Amino acid sequence: MVPVILLVLIAGFFFTQGEGEGKNIAYAELEGDLKILKSEITSDAKFYPFSIDGTNMEVLALKAEDGTVRTALNTCQVCYNSRRGYYKQDPVTKELVCQNCGNRFAPENVELIKGGCNPIPITPEIKTDDGTTITITKELLKEGKFLFSNWSKS
Repeated sequence: MVPVILLVLIAGFFFTQGEGEGKNIAYAELEGDLKILKSEITSDAKFYPFSIDGTNMEVLALKAEDGTVRTALNTCQVCYNSRRGYYKQDPVTKELVCQNCGNRFAPENVELIKGGCNPIPITPEIKTDDGTTITITKELLKEGKFLFSNWSKS
C-alpha cells in the first residue's frame, strides 16, 4: 500500500507539471480542490490534468493581455462529445486550436465567450482567487465530468 502522503505529492506534481500534449500524461485522481499558483501562469497555456471517478479531465490556464489569469475546462462546447474535443495552443499565434474542428480561439477570450466552439469558461463567480492561488472546487469540476466522457488525448 502506498502512503497517502506520497500519493498527494505525486498528484501535486501532475497538477502543476502537466503540459496537456497527450503524451505520457498521468491523470491522478483529484482528491480535493484544484489549486493553481498564479505565479506559474504566463501567456503560454498551462494544462492541469486530473481524474474524477476514473474520468480524465483537464483545466487550462493562461494570462491574457490585460494581465488577468483566465481558466477553462479544456474541452470544446461544441466538439466535447468527440474524442478530440480539446485545445492545444499554437506556439506562434498563441491561439487555442480545437483538435476536432480546427476552430481557432484567441487567448484573451478565454472565460469571456460562452457558447460555440471554444473552451468551457470557469468564470470568476465560480472560482476563488486569493491573489496568489486560484481554487476551483472539486464539486464544480465534478459537474463538468460528463463533458469529458468521450474525451481522449492519446
